[in-house]
Amino acid sequence: MAVVHIESTEEFKTEVLEFDGVCIVDFRAEWCGPCRMLGPIMEELAEDNADKNAKIIKVNVDNNPELSQTFQISSIPAVFVMKGGKPVETIVGANPKSVYQERIDQYLAADMEVKAAA
Repeated sequence: MAVVHIESTEEFKTEVLEFDGVCIVDFRAEWCGPCRMLGPIMEELAEDNADKNAKIIKVNVDNNPELSQTFQISSIPAVFVMKGGKPVETIVGANPKSVYQERIDQYLAADMEVKAAA
């Protein structure tokens, strides 16, 4: 699955809030150097997790001020880990790919534990 670029609040609702899996939501801006460094990492994550119940989402804060305000974005890049449409963790700043992959695996594994217990 490719990275999903969110263009509106309605699209965010559909792609993130109504999704039952894990989303890595990258709040970013084109003028932000660390955001640009994080871009290829997010693309790789999308490819690496294409067969999992996970999505990689990019939100341009300049084009989506309502979402930026809702999530109280004060520093970018700000990466939210969302599970079942709810934020479960925030990672501020650019980090290595492994940090984001560990979060995806962690929250997907928790999902598998719940299903196994049912």
